[in-house]
Order: sequence, then structure tokens, then C-alpha cells
Amino acid sequence: MPISLLIAAITALLMIISVLFKPYLSFGKVKVGLYVIICFIGAAAELIFGGLSFSETIKGIAANSAVNPLKILALFLSMTLISVYLGDSGFFHLVAEKTFSLSKGKNLRLFIILYAVVSILTVFTSNDIVILTFTPIICIFCKKVNVSPIPFLIGEFVAANTWSMALIVGNPTNVYLAQSANVSFTEYFKVMLLPALAAGLSAFAVLMLVFGKMLTKKCETGLEPVAPDRVRVNFPSMVAALTALIGVIVALALSDVIGIEMWIITVIFAAALVAFNVIYGAARGEGLLRALSGIKKTPWELVPFILSMFIIVLSLEKSGVTEKIAAALVKGDKADGVSFGFLAAGLSNLLNNIPTSVITEKIIAGKSLYATYGAVIGTNIGAFITPVGALAGIMWNKILSGYDIKLPFWKFFLYGVLVAIPALTAAAFSLFLTL
Repeated sequence: MPISLLIAAITALLMIISVLFKPYLSFGKVKVGLYVIICFIGAAAELIFGGLSFSETIKGIAANSAVNPLKILALFLSMTLISVYLGDSGFFHLVAEKTFSLSKGKNLRLFIILYAVVSILTVFTSNDIVILTFTPIICIFCKKVNVSPIPFLIGEFVAANTWSMALIVGNPTNVYLAQSANVSFTEYFKVMLLPALAAGLSAFAVLMLVFGKMLTKKCETGLEPVAPDRVRVNFPSMVAALTALIGVIVALALSDVIGIEMWIITVIFAAALVAFNVIYGAARGEGLLRALSGIKKTPWELVPFILSMFIIVLSLEKSGVTEKIAAALVKGDKADGVSFGFLAAGLSNLLNNIPTSVITEKIIAGKSLYATYGAVIGTNIGAFITPVGALAGIMWNKILSGYDIKLPFWKFFLYGVLVAIPALTAAAFSLFLTL
């Protein structure tokens, strides 16, 4: 066994253990993901023992290619920053309040509306931000009206990690895999719209079968859907963030026409929004607090995480491991869409979906567009099979524990598998109609 493969396997195993038992380490007020530290150590081990030189690493990271990890990080973090500022303005809380008020005390109606709202929001914003914003509100609401939050929490999590495949910007895995195949924003949308619809509707149908009886119980009436002090809307900030979001989506759709790379477009809009918050904060006597708040909430730990994983995969590539896997798995036909959909979903729950996108990209290496789209489907849907599937799952579980809501691993897995298999099948086979 190549030493690079052994290091990668040990790193993956330790990451799984850390996510299940000790996701974060605290250094005073600073919390750092243990999985990030483990991945960083794994990358260092590849440099020391795996045969990958420092110059080869720098060359790989700085290469002027579609899979340049720095460009991909810039794109995703810029989009996330826009979503964070939108959340800070009170937009998501306002939408959540309207969603709960429209339910009129009926659980089934609330579930349907919540699933639809989360699905729409996650298409155009960051699925992680939507999850982290809506989850506490769901927990609070369900405790107040004395109903089980599990159907709503599972529905929210499934919706956010299914419909996120519709646009490139919905998930960092979409960005990484699509950029590796030189797929444009509009081309991606044309292909992935049908799989997203197929997966989203299939997932919703299964959720209704699983939770239908539980949702027939009415909520108690006469209670506010959300605590009043949780909804504070700053309309100038909300308008600015919505303008930036709409502007960046339109500009990304026209990126081929205007000839500007997608990461540059997102950075420009994010920088403009930061500048607005600096000026607006100064005008309100807040100094830099408003601007810095959004910057602090952006998941910067993705930078060392993705770069470390990229280094590990570079070492695997140099040792010939990825080429051997490609020879066995990549056929170059439509069957790749199905096989890589299920493969990526499975790997996401062993490695997390972001490392999975990095590894599958190296395996596919531009040989099969079907495999690329299949991997996109798998890394999105695989995120809700277990809490290990995505970083949002780790944070989501932490929020639940803070509200004393217990959802054992086996129960999460059971719900995840029941929903994921039909959703994966529907999405993967729908590629036959769009490619």
C-alpha cells in the first residue's frame, strides 16, 4: 500500500471519530474544528512522508486552472459572506416568522410551507446559513406549542441539502466539481434543474410518508410563533444584501457573456457589501462592528480544511492511486452519473462531502461529465444521511443539543437513508434526460 494512501486512510478515520465524539476544541473563546486540525496534520504528513514536495504543493495550489482551490474558496466564501450579511439584517428571521404565522396552528401546513421556503432560500443563498438560522427558530417554536420538532428539523435539513444542487453557488461541492469540468453557471443550471426537482420532490414525498401521521396533531393556539425579541430587521442592510445577492446571481448567469471568471464576480459583490456595511455602520455610530460581525461569522476554517485536503489528494494523485481508481470506475457513459452519485453519497459519510468532492474530482479528472454531475448529486444528498456528511450537520447537531433535543445517530441515519435512496435514484436517473 502506498504510504500516501495509508496516511489518507488514517486521516479519514480520525476525522470520522472526531466528528462523532469531539467536533471542536476550545482555545479560550475561540473554537476550532478538530477535524480541521486532523486534516492539517494529515497534509503535513503527506509532505513529510508521502513523497509530495513543497514545490509541487505550491504549484498545485497556485495553478491557473479551473480547480484552483484558492479561486473556489474565494467564490464560495464570498457567496457565504453575502448570505451572512443577509442573515444579520434579519431577513431569514423575518421569513421564518411569516412562515410560522402562515401555518395557523396546523402542523401539516407548517411542514409544507417550511419545506417550500427553505428549498427556495437554499437555491439562491448558502444552505449552511439557512440551516443555522432556521434551526434555532424551529426549536423555540416547537417547545412553545408543545409539538415534536423532529419532523420539521429533518424536513428543513433535507430540503436545504437537496435543493442546494440546483445552482452552482448552493454548495461548495457544486462549485468545486463544476469548475473542475469547466461548466458555466447557466450550463450547470440547465443540467441540474431536473435532478434537483426530481430529488426535492422525491424527498418531500418520502418525508410525508414518514411523518404524515405525526403532523396531523394541531399546535396549541394563542401563542406567538416566534419570540418577539428574536426578530429585529434592519431594512437598509436587508435591501443592500438582497441587492448584492440578486446582482451576483444575474452577473454569474452572464459570466460567459461578459468574460469575467465567477470567483472575481462574487468577490466584487461581497467587497461592495462589506464597504456598504463599513459606511453604514460608521453613519450609525457603530464603527466597524457591523462589517466585522459578518466577516467573523463567515466559515474561515474552510480555508485550511480544503487546502489540507487538496494537498492529501495531490499526494494520492502523484502516487497513482486516483488513476487506478479512475481506471476501475470511470466508464465515460451515462452509467457514470448513477455510479458516482451513489459513490459520492457514500464517501461523503466517511470523509465529509467537501473532501469527497476534492477526491472525486481527481478521480474523474475531466474524463466524464456524467460522473461530475453524479458526484454533485451525491455530495449534496449524501449530506443528510448521517451527521458526518456535511459541516452543517456537525453544527446542526450542536444546536439541537443546546436546546436539549435528542436525535440519536441511528435515528438520524434511519431517516437519512429512507429519504436519500429514492432521492438519489430519482436525481441520478434524471441525468439521462438532461445530458
